[in-house]
Amino acid sequence: MMSQSSAKGYAGKAYAYSLTEFGEPIHLPRCGGYLLRRAIPGTGFFDAMGCYPLFFCRDWKQLCDDLEELPPEIISVSLVADPYGHYSPDELEQCFEVVNPFKVHYVVDLELPQERIGSDHHRKQALASLDDIQVEVCKDPPGFAEKWTEIYQTLARRHNIHGIRAFSQTAFEQQLAMPEIEVLLAFLGDEIIGAQLYFVQDDVVHCHLGAVSDHGYKAGAFYAMDYVSFDHFAGRAKWLDIGGGAGLSGSGQDGLSLYKKGWSSRTRPVYFCGKIVNPEAYRDLAPLQGQEETNYFPAYRLGEFS
Repeated sequence: MMSQSSAKGYAGKAYAYSLTEFGEPIHLPRCGGYLLRRAIPGTGFFDAMGCYPLFFCRDWKQLCDDLEELPPEIISVSLVADPYGHYSPDELEQCFEVVNPFKVHYVVDLELPQERIGSDHHRKQALASLDDIQVEVCKDPPGFAEKWTEIYQTLARRHNIHGIRAFSQTAFEQQLAMPEIEVLLAFLGDEIIGAQLYFVQDDVVHCHLGAVSDHGYKAGAFYAMDYVSFDHFAGRAKWLDIGGGAGLSGSGQDGLSLYKKGWSSRTRPVYFCGKIVNPEAYRDLAPLQGQEETNYFPAYRLGEFS
């Protein structure tokens, strides 16, 4: 069984502590996962959320016991479950009041030959972009932190990404110092026009984040980096999880979903889970947003990720 010290990537202590600007990390001793404890504005209470973008733990059967022992000043817990976690939807429903399909993640089968991955269109676009773009493995991820922050914050401004989803230079400095992170860089001449960050965990590679400059969009840098990543990780893992689509709806019809669908071999369901730890305090707080009947969880944070 994986120990706390051996857990890597999203599952590890270092990743949780890279997000301390957004909440105080809480280690769940039985299951081995981490939550972020956050103050609820205007109250003396707190709630907890799983680390963004996904909650991982080593033993899902122990998660319920950990959550039952949270102190009562933590009103609720919300998380997005690792799509490769060892649980069933029924087991999640025994632990959480809210278990909703969130969105699907698009997954590439790394055991396929590279020339058979994705649609004809995507492979053609990738090969065309690689006529001009060179994709290389970053040899010094910690030294790339400032440039990466610049590229990613350009994307965040373009798409109005804020809060924990926008991360910060401090968060990126800590994540890029994690020894298990791998970074692919896209160059147009001597200019870095894009990058993608990955964590390899057991037999799954998780594409953590990707961003490109305006030149990168025009040159097809995402096509180039994705295509190269399949060969780069082949033989080291079974699956490459390239993530879900844009926004919160999970409709699968946004441009990002359609792009990822063009590479994917299959999909994995992802579940949003919510648990009320202190029902009385939760009922008192929910009307703060005038949304007593909303399906959003937790109701008092309605609109936080819009």
